[in-house]
Amino acid sequence: MKCTNIHEAKTHLSRLVERAAAGEEIVIAKAGKPMAKLVPYVKATSPRQPGCWRGKVMIHDDFDVLPEDVAAAFRGERP
Repeated sequence: MKCTNIHEAKTHLSRLVERAAAGEEIVIAKAGKPMAKLVPYVKATSPRQPGCWRGKVMIHDDFDVLPEDVAAAFRGERP
């Protein structure tokens, strides 16, 4: 995995995209700190199958009930 700085990535973006498309993972860093990863795009091999989570996820009866303290926070009110 190659690490490159943002300036180099901007200057050589099309070259880096070609390398990523060929399978290489490229980390883009700012001031030496990794910020993003350029990876090859992988197209889904099969269409999504609805219902695959059926029976695995439980939604509680009070799911749609918003607690007053949370509603107040959305309105910008402090407790």
